[in-house]
Amino acid sequence: MKCSLTLIWAILFTGCLAAPVAAEDTLTAKIKEVIDHDDYKQAHWGMLIVEAKSGRTLFERDPERLFIPASTTKLFSCATALATFGPDYRFNTPVYQNGEVKDGILLGDLILVASGDLTFGGRIGKDGKTVFTNYDHTYANSGLLEASLTDTDPVYALDQLAKQIAKAGIKEVKGEILIDDRLFKRAQGTGSGPDLLSPMIVNDNVLDIMVQPGKKPGEPANVRTRPATAYFQIDADVVTAAPGKPTTLTLNATSPTNLSIRGELAHDAKPLVRVYAVDEPILYARALFIEALRRHGIRCNGSLFRPESAQLPDPDRYAKMPKPASFQSAPLSEAITVTLKVSHNLYASTLPLLVATKHGERTLEEGMKFQGAFLKKLGVPVQTISFAGGAGGAQSDSITPRATVTLLQKMAERPEAEVYFNALPIIGVDGTLVNVLPPDSPVKGKVRAKTGTLVYHDLMNERVLLRSKALAGTMETAKGTKLYFAMFVNEVPLPRGAAASREGKILGKLCEIIHQHGQ
Repeated sequence: MKCSLTLIWAILFTGCLAAPVAAEDTLTAKIKEVIDHDDYKQAHWGMLIVEAKSGRTLFERDPERLFIPASTTKLFSCATALATFGPDYRFNTPVYQNGEVKDGILLGDLILVASGDLTFGGRIGKDGKTVFTNYDHTYANSGLLEASLTDTDPVYALDQLAKQIAKAGIKEVKGEILIDDRLFKRAQGTGSGPDLLSPMIVNDNVLDIMVQPGKKPGEPANVRTRPATAYFQIDADVVTAAPGKPTTLTLNATSPTNLSIRGELAHDAKPLVRVYAVDEPILYARALFIEALRRHGIRCNGSLFRPESAQLPDPDRYAKMPKPASFQSAPLSEAITVTLKVSHNLYASTLPLLVATKHGERTLEEGMKFQGAFLKKLGVPVQTISFAGGAGGAQSDSITPRATVTLLQKMAERPEAEVYFNALPIIGVDGTLVNVLPPDSPVKGKVRAKTGTLVYHDLMNERVLLRSKALAGTMETAKGTKLYFAMFVNEVPLPRGAAASREGKILGKLCEIIHQHGQ
């Protein structure tokens, strides 16, 4: 009996030793197969995936570590703006008359007071809704040859104001045409595109330059601007090249309002868009406003090319002045949708300044403090992250996967949740996530998330250093489970000739893995 018991214990003990160690679950193994690839030996991955309902963690990699967020920064600034103003908030841009009107002649000035309206009517589509294209024109100079224009009138708001002024009986303005931009103190935004932050925004404060091949090789290409304006002079010498030849276009400013464009465009090439960020938003808006007034039969003493000579009145005086016109924006929710869908840097950078004005302040510094206070109250661990602006790209912008997922979890509990999450790009469908998946991917339409990209050129090695590629938002798994996730990869030296879109597709692949193998 003693031998039998010893034998049994030996068998049991040996069996315990021989039992295989539990293998990593399929989801973890497949994610690690991607992020531990040799391509990322010098890179840093941060990830956190949690179930929305239970909060259970499905996967994590350095969730408390700081990562460069790039444009996922916009998740934080847009959340703050929506909570501060409310999704239905509308900006009102008034025009005041500083002087008497006699026989249709204004013996004084017209003053347009900038309100910080981000789109200012320039994105109103035929259905009255604010529209966007997946490749926004503000990125046209960054190598996105697909950048396209919305089918809208960039000076719609100015024309509406001019129409109202004419209806009010003003036929001539003897004084000046002025723009009051004192709503907040100017600042510099972050990210590509126009970066001068002003409460006066017309056509995203850029001039669109559209180049189309001529009828046959050797002929001049067709170059025109949007909006069409006499404020800018364009010296264009672009030739239509033989089919298949590479495009070479160079845009230079010889003065703030004089541009030259040189190069060639293949006969079979698609029309291209380039943009010029205006040096002075106030003078740009003023010139376009004068042209709008003249289109509606109002003579103006003010010149497009001569800076205004009159002084702005004390803001307290506006309450006593007649207001012949005003323009009301679309709801803020629509501007937030554009900001998140196309990753609009100008709008996102402006949001903290608008938040500051809501609290009676005028500076970016104050706006960021109010953002921090909101995020802290929301439950985001603000002491673990860092921001210097609203768009992403500032040197001190750093966030953790944990803080990002916490933001998503907390915003889901707020009244702005539906607007906030619906504004995010949909994978494989629209915005900056439109082209990261194969057309037949099972995860298409199942992810709503904000992208982020930050690159620098490594001149020594003739390649791109991908400082950050990021994605954060919500996902539905194949089993119908809702997830919140954040994923970042920083410091990837890309092979020569490769672009950041390579890692965009890697993030898309990770979404497929999580969708298929998540609980």
